[in-house]
Amino acid sequence: MEHTLNRRFTNRQLSIMIIPLFLEQLLVMLVGLADTFVISFVGEAAVSGVSLVNSFNTIFIFLFTALASGGAIVVSQYIGKKWLNEANEAISQLLMISIVFSLAISILILPFGKPLLNLIFGSVEPDVMQACITYLKISVYSYPALAIYNAGASLYRSIGKTNTTMIISIISNIINVIGNLIGVFILNAGVAGVAYPSLIARVFSALVITILCFKEHDGVRYIMKYICKWNQTMLNRMLRIAIPNGIESGIFQFVKVALSSVVALFGTYQIAANGIAQSIWSVASLVSVTMGPIFITVIGQCMGLRDIEQAKYYFKKLTWIAITFSFAWNALIFITTPFIVNVFSVSKEAKHLIIWLVLIHNLFNAFAFPLADPFGKGLRAAGDVKYTTVVSLITTIGVRLVFSILFSIVFQWGVIGIACAMCFDWSVRALLFYKRYQSEKWQYFNVI
Repeated sequence: MEHTLNRRFTNRQLSIMIIPLFLEQLLVMLVGLADTFVISFVGEAAVSGVSLVNSFNTIFIFLFTALASGGAIVVSQYIGKKWLNEANEAISQLLMISIVFSLAISILILPFGKPLLNLIFGSVEPDVMQACITYLKISVYSYPALAIYNAGASLYRSIGKTNTTMIISIISNIINVIGNLIGVFILNAGVAGVAYPSLIARVFSALVITILCFKEHDGVRYIMKYICKWNQTMLNRMLRIAIPNGIESGIFQFVKVALSSVVALFGTYQIAANGIAQSIWSVASLVSVTMGPIFITVIGQCMGLRDIEQAKYYFKKLTWIAITFSFAWNALIFITTPFIVNVFSVSKEAKHLIIWLVLIHNLFNAFAFPLADPFGKGLRAAGDVKYTTVVSLITTIGVRLVFSILFSIVFQWGVIGIACAMCFDWSVRALLFYKRYQSEKWQYFNVI
């Protein structure tokens, strides 16, 4: 029998977590769309260059997110047990390792950025490559700020206070949008005109959230003595989750970059259409992106208490919320896509292709992706890291990569084939994750 009076999270508490996080993620996605929109007035080569580099940047952004997610799971389980001192040490160690890791990545990428771009996207036209080089050089400087912000955001999400990160995101994105308009239309800075405002906005977000995280929030905060030490035991707990997630995310993004090099074979209009479609896809995926941290917080706290029945209850409840709202949101985005596409300064062929890409994406994003992504994060929060990582790697390489090449090159479907392979990947992963939940093996793992 369900003990409905003793639920750890009420509907109101879930709403307080979900709605601000949804609005925050919406702002982030809209800024990505705004970047693409503004840069489209510079030309299709600029749009192509920015979209290709964004696929490269996302490798490292996902690594920082994986690290923050590992920390968030550990912190959530400590909070569930009410071990607040351990939660303080965990979140402080997360900040330390995020700074070290992101600085190391930036130092490695800066001198080798141009050769890497030539290696990956060497077949693109010269003006597209120049846009890639300019955008990457500026983007790399923002990596530490992104990692620091993710660490701080994980604290607020672990305690369910997502309204703070929402407010920071609003201000940050206003800075970004205004900067884009000034950079492109007033300073005529081209690609640099959208890259520098993003850098400034990310540095602002990192500084503000770090200052706030030194204040106490439900007994959890940054503590300097823990930031300045190296606690291998604590780091191991986070890295046991973060490293598999990071490997999975890294390979996933490497596959995306490899597929971007395949996209580069299909000509400028398909590259531009794919870049704009990806920006719209990002907005369409908003519900599942929002629900991922919610699964981590809720399932993590339930499993910290070893309350299996509560965890089962919230797996079902959160999945129902994710699928219901994802269907409504994806439908809304597709209905508005023809109007969105008309504001972009690209060819008719590109606009027509964008609509088809969004249709294919949104159909599967509404039903398969909620089980393939946020549901999988719930299994990770329970400690079932190895299985979810292995499944994700197998489907990314064995399904997405293989079928992308088959559909796009062998069948000559172009970027449409890559979109179809992506949806096939989600469907297989969703099925395997749901079967894993039904097996109940996820109940017997532990993070801390």
